[in-house]
Amino acid sequence: MFRNQYDTDVTTWSPTGRLFQVEYAMEAVKQGSAAIGLRSRSHVVLASVNKAQSELSSHQWKIFKVDDHIGVAIAGLTADGRVLSRYMRSESINHSFTYESPLPVGRLVVRLADKAQVCTQRSWKRPYGVGLLVGGLDESGAHLYYNCPSGNYFEYQAFAIGSRSQAAKTYLERRFESFNESSREDLIKDAILAIRETLQGETLKSSLCTVSVLGVDEPFHFLDQESIQKVIDTFEKVPEEEEDGGEAEAEAAAAPAEQGGAGDQDVAPMEM
Repeated sequence: MFRNQYDTDVTTWSPTGRLFQVEYAMEAVKQGSAAIGLRSRSHVVLASVNKAQSELSSHQWKIFKVDDHIGVAIAGLTADGRVLSRYMRSESINHSFTYESPLPVGRLVVRLADKAQVCTQRSWKRPYGVGLLVGGLDESGAHLYYNCPSGNYFEYQAFAIGSRSQAAKTYLERRFESFNESSREDLIKDAILAIRETLQGETLKSSLCTVSVLGVDEPFHFLDQESIQKVIDTFEKVPEEEEDGGEAEAEAAAAPAEQGGAGDQDVAPMEM
């Protein structure tokens, strides 16, 4: 993408039928830290990667509580996400006060999408540069929605947004058929494994991710780092043991080769 004469404001169409500022906002979502959402029949799990700007600063929260039955994970501009989560919280409180019942998740998502869409039709505004994964539970069951800066929204069984989210999507696509019947613990494990896919070689630790859960008879809450680390240990220690066993076998196989190959001093080494 590059600057051109059709991206001076959000209401200018290009000859190919594109709104460049909306596309720029969607690009901001791709540059943000990864966020992941999964749902089963009874639970919704949201997870995000904790990335600090420098070693001297703390990370910014990417998951927010909206109500006891709704949470949201964001990727993109955190300031925009904070404003929208405050709007969602206000809508949920007003509905509960007026109707004395929880706000249905789908209705809140539509209001959020309408608010984002208005910013694509006003020349004095800009699109929100943040994508939101809205997870919630209502009378119709568990739901997971993705709200796009363009004003579009989609419901998913599982989804990932943010930088390097394609690796997490690939993992979720292999597993999503079993999510509907998954238990709470299995959903949490799959969410953390999907987070690990986005790290690309970096060691997964509890300090690098935030995980939240909501479900039937379980209000929205965050998992503490000890609980996250216990889940990580269940699948991170197995490869280490296999690696130790593999090293021992390699050493045992190498010993006879060294003894038998002592006379092959003039053989050229293999090119790598």
